[in-house]
Amino acid sequence: MALCTRLALPLRPVLRRGLSTLPGPGPVLDLAGIFPPLTTPFSPVAEVDYAQLESNLGRYADVPFRGFVVQGSSGEYPYLAPRERLAVVSRVRRALPRDRLLLAGSGCESTQATIEMTVGMAEAGADAALVVTPCYYRGAMTGAALVQHYTEVAEASPVPVVLYSVPANTGLDLPLEAVVALAQHPNIVGLKDSGGDITRLGLIVHKTRQEDFQVLVGSAGFLLAGYAVGASGGICALANVLGAPLCQLERLCREGRWQEARDLQHRLIEPNAAVTCRFGIPGLKKAMEWFGYYGGPCRAPLAPLSPTQVEELRKTFTTNGWL
Repeated sequence: MALCTRLALPLRPVLRRGLSTLPGPGPVLDLAGIFPPLTTPFSPVAEVDYAQLESNLGRYADVPFRGFVVQGSSGEYPYLAPRERLAVVSRVRRALPRDRLLLAGSGCESTQATIEMTVGMAEAGADAALVVTPCYYRGAMTGAALVQHYTEVAEASPVPVVLYSVPANTGLDLPLEAVVALAQHPNIVGLKDSGGDITRLGLIVHKTRQEDFQVLVGSAGFLLAGYAVGASGGICALANVLGAPLCQLERLCREGRWQEARDLQHRLIEPNAAVTCRFGIPGLKKAMEWFGYYGGPCRAPLAPLSPTQVEELRKTFTTNGWL
């Protein structure tokens, strides 16, 4: 389908920070680097703890992250009210140095709600919107429906849009053909792919190479493989815990030091699996506490780890040399 090519208006608000002129027809948002998808700290009574959020950001200041993702899957965004989602983004923006990018999760189930949330995230200070695939009516989410959804969001968004495919959570993979079509839109600048299919990842890089389109690896478990096939960066939950090693892995890949990168990647695979598919966000938050960050409780119905699970999680980090 033909995609509208309105360029100047959607991109103008973000020219103030985070843009670099890369080879190609125009300016794009440079997403190269590592982004932690921040967890949302909660108090013992399940309120957002903004003081602990800012404390964590202070501890991350020395890690060479490209920026941060707020209200992604690790941020428990489905459990936050819209006002809370916007407030968290606003507080993070105020606490961040101006050279750190802020990507805000703005996906909702309807196109209209996604547009409203995306505009709100931009007003709260986001440099780009990370938009997850709508999935409740996944049987109707054909490639054509998703292209239409993302096109309408991108047309209305005052900041660039990053597509987000996370089939483990949504049961829906953004089709390759839809990604290729959407990559042609001037206000859609990239994709976070958390599926783990390296063949697909490499093919997306290959088929979008003529566009100013950047593919971001969605998990630390296959970060090295992603860089090997041309990914620009990574949005990795494990970066909340082991941010410096993940930035080191990125540097080794960019310098072509593949043996060192491979050795480091091997030590990250099991801890990454432990804080994602094995123990989830409760495991991620527990591990953060061992490395000096505030993890705290999750919102119900996410339950805390049992003592046995905590011991298994600790053993995973210990046996790989991190504790």
